[in-house]
Amino acid sequence: MPAQRIAAGVEYCGANYSGWQYQDNADSIQQRVETAFSRVADETIRVIAAGRTDSGVHGLGQVIHFDAPHARPNHAWVRGANSHLPDDISILWAQPVADDFHARFRAIERNYRYVILNRTVRPSYLHARVAWHYSPLAAAAMQTAAQALCGRHDFSAFRAAGCQAKNPHKEIRRINIAQTGAWIWLDIVADGFLHHMVRNIAGTLMRIGEGKESVEWAGELLATRDRSRAGITAPAAGLYFVGVKYPPQFALPQPPDACRFW
Repeated sequence: MPAQRIAAGVEYCGANYSGWQYQDNADSIQQRVETAFSRVADETIRVIAAGRTDSGVHGLGQVIHFDAPHARPNHAWVRGANSHLPDDISILWAQPVADDFHARFRAIERNYRYVILNRTVRPSYLHARVAWHYSPLAAAAMQTAAQALCGRHDFSAFRAAGCQAKNPHKEIRRINIAQTGAWIWLDIVADGFLHHMVRNIAGTLMRIGEGKESVEWAGELLATRDRSRAGITAPAAGLYFVGVKYPPQFALPQPPDACRFW
């Protein structure tokens, strides 16, 4: 059977890994996924992902693609790869795609969720899976402040010092903060993200939620383009890469509904 390009969905807990991207001296999710698919294909497989999540960051709807030397039924890629993966990484789906599909460059929208447990006692069974903030947070103030970040802007004030992106301009299309009891969620959708952008935004909004800064502070920081003035980088444990949106002609499964996860 002829070679074909395959797209696949990946779900993972990032707590035990150095991040998505392959590294020579550390265990990465990419390495585990490539090894699993290579076992199914009987040849070396290299995958490209929609986003490179950091160490400790989780994925609900990561999308990858790879060029398979031989065609396989969709279920063979899923079941075969999962049989060679650890319990904290799963292949959700796999299907052939057109040769012009690219998991990273054809993505038109990415969706992250940041999960905060806001109580005085640290988490136990959710350790390394949610962020913990012991001081009370005002979600309403965080929501008001966050709206100043919507639209296309230079997000230099919210990028990591080592960010390698050539263009700091991104478009945040939706940002929403909600609360139920001790749980606070930050959902953010954009055409793309800079390194640590979501975690830096979360850290800034938490300072506002604590009452240490005004609701206007987020917009003021955005205008400065100065990372040194913004809040701390929030912990990786609370961040989930929820999903990716692509042009409809590729007919990929829709990103999961993050609201069903919590």
